[in-house]
Amino acid sequence: MYAFLITLHSHVLAADPTPADKDVKAGWPAFFIFLGLAVAVGLLGWSLVRQLNKTKRNADAGVFGTPDEGPTGPAAG
Repeated sequence: MYAFLITLHSHVLAADPTPADKDVKAGWPAFFIFLGLAVAVGLLGWSLVRQLNKTKRNADAGVFGTPDEGPTGPAAG
């Protein structure tokens, strides 16, 4: 069984040669995808900072209550 798998594996490797380094390139579409992903990460980070600032302002305004009060509502039991 193992001999068959080794033979099969060697035939697959022989049929699929590794391309030369000069033949492999990502191209312009991959570059634009990379830039798009970088912009998306930047926008997500910007949005996160905005939400955290909004939460901080609300906490300073007392919207969430004081830390000494403890939980309130139906889940507080």
